[in-house]
Amino acid sequence: MKKILLILMLFVWKVDPVSAQITWKLNTEKDGIKVYTSIVPESKIKAVKVEGTFNATPAQLVALLMDVNTAADWIYHTKSSVLVKQVSPTELYYYSEINLPWPTANRDFVAHLTVTQNPETRIVTIEGPVVSGFVAQKQGVVRITDANGKWMITPIGNDRVKVEYAIHLDPGGSLPSWLVNMFAAEGPAKIFKGIKLQLQKRAYKNSALAAAENNN
Repeated sequence: MKKILLILMLFVWKVDPVSAQITWKLNTEKDGIKVYTSIVPESKIKAVKVEGTFNATPAQLVALLMDVNTAADWIYHTKSSVLVKQVSPTELYYYSEINLPWPTANRDFVAHLTVTQNPETRIVTIEGPVVSGFVAQKQGVVRITDANGKWMITPIGNDRVKVEYAIHLDPGGSLPSWLVNMFAAEGPAKIFKGIKLQLQKRAYKNSALAAAENNN
């Protein structure tokens, strides 16, 4: 059951990291990765926010996160991740299935990723709400229909960036909220460790953000 919770917390997030309704409390700090938790109004499940710094440019982070076809190589327990529609260099739709241990059913979703950059602060935002359609539902796989992701990538000089994202997940079923809250802070840190490894690959070294700079 613990393993199931950690896997789910890597994939589904609902909370805006800068929401005025959220008061974050530092939960853990390890290997330069900070994990915060917060009570969410009208929910028994706590929100989680993860922060970390990377030796990279915003363009390199964007290139990695938008390279959805390789997500199964580095995101924990991704069974498949496939580009569905490439609208532009800064907008796409993709499908992903999460492989969960038996007897829990796998989850899947279709997400819509868009990249924008504030021309003054240079902060890059990647929004990733789930959407309906595009891919038919699979028998025996639970489709995630209510989730939204938001990454914030802030340049801090000398080819370094601060990255954060927030999550709020109710996995449903018979899992009690106290158990979800107990393990919620452990899973998200795994995705940041995966990012650090991926950024070492040559494919992301010469990435550019020209298209994103035109968005507000």
